[in-house]
Amino acid sequence: MSDAVADQRWPWWPLLPLYPYGRRRTLVRELVPGLVWGFEQLQGLFYVAVPIRMTVVRLREGLLLYAPVAATAEVIQELRSLEARHGPVVTIVLPTSSGLEHKLPVPAMARAFPRAQVWVSPKQWSFPLSLPLDWLGFPADRTRVLFEDGVPHGDALSWHPLGPVNLGIGTFLEVAVFHRSSGALLVTDALVAIAPDPPQLFDADPRPLLFHARERGDEQLQDTAERRRRGWWRMVLFASYFRPEFLQVLPLAEALALSCRVGVRQAEAYFGIYPFRWLPGWEADFEALLRGGQPHLQIAPVLERLVFPRSKELLLGWIRELAGIDSLAWIIPAHYTAPVHCTSQDLCNFAGELETRDWACSEGSWRFLAGLDNNLLRWRIIPRSVQN
Repeated sequence: MSDAVADQRWPWWPLLPLYPYGRRRTLVRELVPGLVWGFEQLQGLFYVAVPIRMTVVRLREGLLLYAPVAATAEVIQELRSLEARHGPVVTIVLPTSSGLEHKLPVPAMARAFPRAQVWVSPKQWSFPLSLPLDWLGFPADRTRVLFEDGVPHGDALSWHPLGPVNLGIGTFLEVAVFHRSSGALLVTDALVAIAPDPPQLFDADPRPLLFHARERGDEQLQDTAERRRRGWWRMVLFASYFRPEFLQVLPLAEALALSCRVGVRQAEAYFGIYPFRWLPGWEADFEALLRGGQPHLQIAPVLERLVFPRSKELLLGWIRELAGIDSLAWIIPAHYTAPVHCTSQDLCNFAGELETRDWACSEGSWRFLAGLDNNLLRWRIIPRSVQN
């Protein structure tokens, strides 16, 4: 296992909401020995940061990059090291039509590896204007569309699209890929597993965890294992539900009053402004995302409530298709925990659970997402019926 840290400092980072403000660190982990590696970074808004992962697969011809991350100098250096041992980067895959965090890094990664073919999922779109891919920086002479132009490395990989789902302003479509040699199924956003402890990535900079571990804005950022875990739980709830049930947003005047204490007005703590109050019982919301205190495969709540509320059967069909893959051993999502041990029977059981439980709930911590979905329907931004 090798750890890589990229530190590109912007002196004006507090003015931007996109964490980690140009100081992007990368953790490189071997996920399946000699065959699959994960390149993990943090991404988020302000201090709500979650892991994002590029998966690198070893093929006979060289290396395939699935869901690229930011092409920092450290990432390129680590990829060059893999190239020296396992052959060149030959394929770069953008497996989603709508995931902006996965789409933005592709042009830079393609420039770093000018001999690699770039494959993208169908139904690509941009907002507010739908622009051609070459206008967005994708190399026109070596960019191909999955399924429309075939698929790469069909002898070593199988390709499994989820969608399309009509979102009104665009289309959701995600392509999973199964690597036969390792038994690893690579997915992007639809499937995740969340661990109770913060990822190793935060060891380099625990400030996001400590920021959200506080109860009041006038508390110092104190670094303990318990506070790191508390901050992680709260960040996951933010990322999962946007506005969890047990979260209160303070009036601006109250939040500003709590920021006046000497010692909390540093830029790293957003100048002492912490406009949240967590109500008793909030921990149960996070524990509901676990099973017996351990990570397990699940549908991200944001996708369940905003992308698939009227497309449950489409999602179930995809999961059952994946369950038909022989020799499945691992699932590697592009977010949160990986690898996740998973067999075909596990996926069959998972599909059965989804089929019988309540879907796209509207109560509790789901209430904010449900309100957002209902508003999008009322404003006719998204369709009321399933349209592919």
